[in-house]
Amino acid sequence: MSSDCESYYTEENVLVENFTCPKADGDTTALYCCGFSDLKYCCADPNSFFPYEYGYMWWLSLGALMGLSIAAVVLLAFIITLCVLCYLFITTKPRGLDNGLPLRKLLFHLINRDSKTSDWKSLFCCLSQKALASA
Repeated sequence: MSSDCESYYTEENVLVENFTCPKADGDTTALYCCGFSDLKYCCADPNSFFPYEYGYMWWLSLGALMGLSIAAVVLLAFIITLCVLCYLFITTKPRGLDNGLPLRKLLFHLINRDSKTSDWKSLFCCLSQKALASA
């Protein structure tokens, strides 16, 4: 059983004549013509699309693994930081109202003192005048 590879031009625009697989000086198990339009070769697997040894691909896999590991560590650090900030926000939140300004008490005092005014417009006018006078 043999397979014919048609002639082709390489990337350097050099014509490579057609040849039959397996080549006389090549591997006898490489029965199929594999490759691309600018690089053809004999191979043992008809579904092979890559003419090089797979040894160097371990370096690519190692590089991809390192990149994914670094991305996972960065993501984990981000999630931990987010959790710590949420915890700090929840635990340091004030529990009650700020008692520094007794606004509610002052408002009720002014309303009770000025109960003779019946409409709201005059009440707010009175309140704003008293607020300006006390400032």
